[in-house]
Amino acid sequence: MIRVLIADDHHVVRRGLLFFLKTQKDIEVVGEAKNGQEAVELVEALQPDIVLMDLVMPEMDGIQATKKIKSKWPNIAILMLTSFSDKDHVLPAIEAGAAGYQLKDIEPDDLVNSIRQIINGENIIHPAATSQLEETLREEENLPHVKNALTPRERDVLAELTKGKSNREIASSLFVTEKTVKTHISNIFTKLEVQDRTQAALYAVKHGLTEGSEQSI
Repeated sequence: MIRVLIADDHHVVRRGLLFFLKTQKDIEVVGEAKNGQEAVELVEALQPDIVLMDLVMPEMDGIQATKKIKSKWPNIAILMLTSFSDKDHVLPAIEAGAAGYQLKDIEPDDLVNSIRQIINGENIIHPAATSQLEETLREEENLPHVKNALTPRERDVLAELTKGKSNREIASSLFVTEKTVKTHISNIFTKLEVQDRTQAALYAVKHGLTEGSEQSI
């Protein structure tokens, strides 16, 4: 069972999510929080697998709550579920450690699929948010010293990772083992000072580290 905590200050939103998620045989809603502070407290008490986190909430917003949760319980996944797709909300959420970013107009089935994908180690960002991020981040300056810090093979792996490929798909594409891919990804995370695949992909787009490849997050 995937244990889910819902954090949203709107009762109607929480009720709607609870009603639908309860119909899924592999998902269990273990709690509901009305604000970020309550979300942090319930995470400590309930230890869910994933938190559906609203961005704008009283007492503590979703960004602050995500930072606190990820700093203490890094294995608990955060899926942002919000109405905002602009870069001023998306980028801080990803940098805080969110593994996914979806808008509240998402279809219920797509939301469930996002939850399952995140639990399986994937990262999900709504296309509207991705499009704006890519356009904005490409305008910023590149960092040549970061490019030079990555080996050619690490650059290849990063390019494949930025396309949203799994470790198995990257291994197949580059004709190496999954273990080798995991080693390269670990080195990439260390060199770029990022925590997960989504942050690495965003960093790559932001600083032009995958120029010449088809970039998508």
